[in-house]
Amino acid sequence: MKRNITALAQRSVSYMAALIMGLMIAVSASPLMAQEAKDNTAAPTDAAASPDTALTRSAMQSDEKYRIGAGDVLDIRVFNRPQLSREAVRVESDGFIYMPLLERPIRAACRTESELAKEIATLYLKYQRNPYVNVFIKEYSSTPVAVIGAVEKPGRFQLTRRVRLLELLAFAGGPTLKAGGKIQIAHTGAISLCESPAENSEEIFDFYSLKESMKGSKEANPFIQPGDIVSIPEADQAFVVGNVDKPQPVLLKEPVTVSEAIAMAGGTLRATKMSGIRIVRKVEGSMTKEVILVDLSAINKQKAPDILLLPNDVVEVPTNEGKILRDKIISALTGSLGSVPYLIR
Repeated sequence: MKRNITALAQRSVSYMAALIMGLMIAVSASPLMAQEAKDNTAAPTDAAASPDTALTRSAMQSDEKYRIGAGDVLDIRVFNRPQLSREAVRVESDGFIYMPLLERPIRAACRTESELAKEIATLYLKYQRNPYVNVFIKEYSSTPVAVIGAVEKPGRFQLTRRVRLLELLAFAGGPTLKAGGKIQIAHTGAISLCESPAENSEEIFDFYSLKESMKGSKEANPFIQPGDIVSIPEADQAFVVGNVDKPQPVLLKEPVTVSEAIAMAGGTLRATKMSGIRIVRKVEGSMTKEVILVDLSAINKQKAPDILLLPNDVVEVPTNEGKILRDKIISALTGSLGSVPYLIR
């Protein structure tokens, strides 16, 4: 009996551990736009930090908590003093807000909700004993990013915390089937009050491999900055036409050879002139086109190179007219011979 109780207890502990682990995973997988829960209520500190000190400290911190920015709308509540509370305080373009009775504006930019609550509580010490202040962000307007191109849900988003590229792509629905192999991030140089002039640089571009980003590779999964525009261009195309099962465009997400493209189009049909396949290619920098002859039989026997296709190449798979004529003659003769016994009595 004692042994059974011990086993049951061990199973209970294992179950609770698994449950806690599951909850931790669920919390860590919260949506991009859902802000993390945190304590935004503050009592006054011993001394108010100066705006410059707060700005320097905030700029140096590397945590993922959202920091208030210009344009955000705040809900500020002073407990037991409704006349001091404000439901919709918009952060000015210089990063400051204004509160009743206070002689000077308060710097809100670059602070978290709890940091700003502590600052306001400290400033209200002269009007109330042990004031308690609560700050919530009602509207996010200071950290816009955009995802465009070959994604399921392109659009403009407001970040509520620091996120990496892969998480942003997931929130945009992920890449479409037509997505190419590259991701382009344009850093638009959006002005941030929390960054130094050097960080508010001119627009620059970074490029990453979509395949590596989707794997979560650290080198291809950078943190997204406010003002970033993430673009996934559609894949280039080549075209397969002629005597194939399914003439169609072929996406060049990865390097594709002429034999692979023909296979993607369902393969060749009967009476194909295997030695007469042509690749029609536009000459770079001109309006002229060049024609590359391909022998598919030789490629299949590894006696000829399998040429890589370039964007907008057209693979023409011709019909062997001589073989078609020969097949028709044989078919006609076979039909005639089949009727001979009925003609001769």
